[in-house]
Amino acid sequence: MPPGHPDVAHRHSHGKGHADSDECPFHKASKAGNVESDIKPESLNTLVAFAVGGLLGDVFLHLLPHSFMGEVHGGDMVEVSEVKNVAVGLGIFVGFFIFFCIDKVMRVLSGGDSGHGHSHGHAHDHEHETSDKKDKHESQTGADKDSTLRQRKPSKKEDEKVVAEVEKKKEITSSIKLSAYLNLIADATHNFTDGLAMAASFYTSPAIGATTTVAVFFHEIPHEVGDYAILIQSGFPRSKAMMSQFITAIGAFLGTFAGIAIEEMSRAGNTSESGGLESKPALFGFESIPLQASELVIPFTAGGFLYIATVGVIPELLTVSGKFAKDARQFASEIVAMMIGVGMMVVIALNE
Repeated sequence: MPPGHPDVAHRHSHGKGHADSDECPFHKASKAGNVESDIKPESLNTLVAFAVGGLLGDVFLHLLPHSFMGEVHGGDMVEVSEVKNVAVGLGIFVGFFIFFCIDKVMRVLSGGDSGHGHSHGHAHDHEHETSDKKDKHESQTGADKDSTLRQRKPSKKEDEKVVAEVEKKKEITSSIKLSAYLNLIADATHNFTDGLAMAASFYTSPAIGATTTVAVFFHEIPHEVGDYAILIQSGFPRSKAMMSQFITAIGAFLGTFAGIAIEEMSRAGNTSESGGLESKPALFGFESIPLQASELVIPFTAGGFLYIATVGVIPELLTVSGKFAKDARQFASEIVAMMIGVGMMVVIALNE
């Protein structure tokens, strides 16, 4: 087939169009006016690194210490039993495991490797096409056959290379998009725990309640900035990313209402029981766990954040362009951004 044949030109333009449309993970979104073109992928990766620092700092400096430490009442630390520590650790694992299951189910339902299957299908169609055209040209001279085969082979390799690059970019984009949805779920759960904390603190005293509210407010600022970066990186338009953040804030209201209900029921139970908390029988040979169901929400959230940061987001930061100078600069900026995210969480944790 001559190089200027319309079929060859169509295939090359089709492959080039695929490569161009997937050159950037959020190209389609920007084409629709969703993401402004002035946002560079390098800048987004730096913001995502800041988000990772905020997530991991939140887990290791806020959620886990609060889960294992217990609560302070009247200046006295509540004694934490070994059974409670085991329950908290199990809650962390359950959070990690549940988010793994959600991620897996979402990948299966969304087709998972459907793009990979499409790649093979495209390749097979291309092979059938070349086979049919070969049969049509069998009547040509041997010199014409050799010339056609020499022209066809590099075209097939180029098309397969383009398809492989396109599918690789699609897999990366799909992974970070799923991580964004998982992060929204975890963020709503985290806001729910903040609502619980604020409700409980106001029941302790108005002063402690006001202090807790201010601490939660400043605690959420770097966290929300990081969440916003993850959403933008996944292809969310700016308006949709901001609206998603507002929707997850509903979790704080739900947590506050749940905290009020728990405190009211706890106070009613304490007044009906002269001895305070009723002793519960052992379960499967273990002592009763001095832990309310609401206290397991924080370990669950910690496990979810661990999964999102380590499995969903960090692999995106590990991708390189193959250019040493560019990758070194990007790596340095990501390290600085991650340390800033953790550092802000350190300052907030020390002043809570």
